[in-house]
Amino acid sequence: MFATLSDRLADTFKNLRGKGRLSEADIDATAREIRIALLEADVALPVVKEFVGAVKERARGEEVSGALNPAQQIIKIVNEELVAILGGETRRLRYAKTGPTVIMLAGLQGAGKTTLAAKLALWLKEQGKSPVLVACDLQRPNAVKQLQVNGERAGVPVFAPEPGNAQGVEHGGDPVRVARESIEEAKRKLYDVVIVDTAGRLGVDAELMQQASDIRDAVRPDEVLFVVDAMIGQDAVVTAQAFLDGVGYDGVVLTKLDGDARGGAALSIASLTGRPVMFASNGEKLTDFDLFHPDRMASRILDMGDMLTLIEQAEKSFDSEQAMKAAAKLSGQGGEFTLDDFLEQMQQVRKLGSMSKIMGMLPGMGQFREQLENFDEREIDRIQAIIQSMTPAERANPKMIDGSRRARIAKGSGRMVSDVNQLVDRFFEARKVMMQMARGGGMPGMPGMPGLPGAGGKRGKQKAQAKKGKGAKRSGNPAKAAQEAAAAKEKAAAAAANPFGNPDAEPVDYEQAAANLNLPQDFSKFLK
Repeated sequence: MFATLSDRLADTFKNLRGKGRLSEADIDATAREIRIALLEADVALPVVKEFVGAVKERARGEEVSGALNPAQQIIKIVNEELVAILGGETRRLRYAKTGPTVIMLAGLQGAGKTTLAAKLALWLKEQGKSPVLVACDLQRPNAVKQLQVNGERAGVPVFAPEPGNAQGVEHGGDPVRVARESIEEAKRKLYDVVIVDTAGRLGVDAELMQQASDIRDAVRPDEVLFVVDAMIGQDAVVTAQAFLDGVGYDGVVLTKLDGDARGGAALSIASLTGRPVMFASNGEKLTDFDLFHPDRMASRILDMGDMLTLIEQAEKSFDSEQAMKAAAKLSGQGGEFTLDDFLEQMQQVRKLGSMSKIMGMLPGMGQFREQLENFDEREIDRIQAIIQSMTPAERANPKMIDGSRRARIAKGSGRMVSDVNQLVDRFFEARKVMMQMARGGGMPGMPGMPGLPGAGGKRGKQKAQAKKGKGAKRSGNPAKAAQEAAAAKEKAAAAAANPFGNPDAEPVDYEQAAANLNLPQDFSKFLK
């Protein structure tokens, strides 16, 4: 979503690199480029003015003029100001001290409230809570049915005593009564979180505001969340302000962050309304939902990556026992790493989501955005098909896969023989690299790294051989060879006796050396 803004800011910072000192003209030019980048991203004008003013003021201060690298200092300032306009700190849910915690969702029709209600319920369930969904959107056709289907997918119960505006039903029912009864239902069945899905409109009107206010007064929610489509641009700010004045809310939830819109709404709402963005939805799956972290979002915009989110997702998705077994095999302690292990690891990575999304969380991947967008996710499915077309023996020992076997595997997976060849060759190369890294050998092929194949050229090989003892000359005469071995052993013993000096020197008698020191008579008091 923030691709345009990220690219413009990256181009702006390129012009600052290599400058040991920033002039007033440099600061003005940078501020102008940042202003254009924010306006093109559809950020609200008051937010742009405030943001650029803060950056210019700090850029002219001591923190930049006294910095060793002014360009990096400017990036640091922009990052901190982005975090500030995104809300500053991560805002978490407030839970009720007694009784069920009530969370009410409000927003326009089409913002994604019903789907988001199920996402939030699943997220709370993973946190150890026992949520229930309440269908109070009785006006949109089949909204109740949609919530029931999503609740079933999330494994969360749905309270829906009224059918709503469905086929064959003229009157949807009373949403205020449904909301009120849901609290009693939650207390009776011991649900600790109640998520109320309310109706929306295509635009803000008095009837919508009145119904939302009545539901709010009936259930007295602990949190009112305003759900807004991040793709609607400047109108998101207008709608957010209207709901704030008419109903009031405690936090904002951004949906459709995976869209291709310019995303200025996300940068504007928190700053203009004073309400923090609490959650973000960035995909169609029910798991594509999490807390909104302003610092991580700012880091993504500046192409610094989001490693913390990637690590958290990996911790949730990866099977630690499988990972430990694979690590043991790669280090040579648990048998040989096979194609079955390779397939298991690949399937665990698939649990994190699309490869382009995962790679996009790595620092500096903005310059490869076009390649990531064109990445074919089905390539992993093709690899999986090839591996699963092999026999268990072939997966355990890929070296046995000869020409006839490769032809059979290609036919079974619907691929070309060249695809099978490529996969097998890549597997051997990848296993070699992973085993080297697991054993602490570092990255193969890196120049200047000790102990790596080809590193350091001929001289490096000679040093490595000398270190291993391969280059030492040995006499062909058995008696002379035994004499040389005894001399080497005696030299090693001398080195052990005198670890801080020259191994070739005589061992030191430390008691005699201490007696030979001519110290003053009263020196002993300093040794107490």
